Amino acid sequence: MRIHLKIRTENKIIPFDHQPLLTGTIHKWLGWNNEHGEVSLYSFSQLTNGKVVSDGFKFAHETSFFFSSYNDDLIKKIISGIQTDPIMFYGLTVSEIIIQENPDLSERTLFNVASPIFLKRRIGEETHHILYDDPCANTCMKETFITKMNKAGLVDETFDVRFDKSYSKAGTKKLTYNKIQNRANWCPIIIEGKPEIKQFAWNVGLGNSTGIGFGAIY
Repeated sequence: MRIHLKIRTENKIIPFDHQPLLTGTIHKWLGWNNEHGEVSLYSFSQLTNGKVVSDGFKFAHETSFFFSSYNDDLIKKIISGIQTDPIMFYGLTVSEIIIQENPDLSERTLFNVASPIFLKRRIGEETHHILYDDPCANTCMKETFITKMNKAGLVDETFDVRFDKSYSKAGTKKLTYNKIQNRANWCPIIIEGKPEIKQFAWNVGLGNSTGIGFGAIY
């Protein structure tokens, strides 16, 4: 299930590196739960329609983002949290919540990204960020997603996922999270498998760190 949040703004500059603030707001709304620090079965998009200025983004009147989860109870919990305290940060305030049920994805294979897909693997003492054109990128993305499937008790022998490298504007984005620089992927995704597995991906996202704002798709 997915909720779309419409947000009032105060025409303030939102710093480029605001992702920890967005994550912290979501944790505030969720309250205590078993998702923190675990394999996250939820994902959320970036804020939309920001104008790039020298120090960050400006949203003249409104912005929006979505939050998706495989667990409908988590959706109910975040809605309750928003209704109790709709204030976010830098003058952003939720003005409307729109609920979207899981769509029929049986005929779809191509999906776009709403926040960049982050892939990483630890090799020895170093953490490597894996980019969409790396030969191992698709395998790493599939392995990470199967970990989420296992947590949810889902099995699909026909499942496969890969970056659509034919996309002419495929690239990467550098995002700093709590002073750590991360190189993530901005490239459409092709997902094959059962409709319910595509819905699962639509909800929980792809790649590492979906719980802190990476890997949301639509």
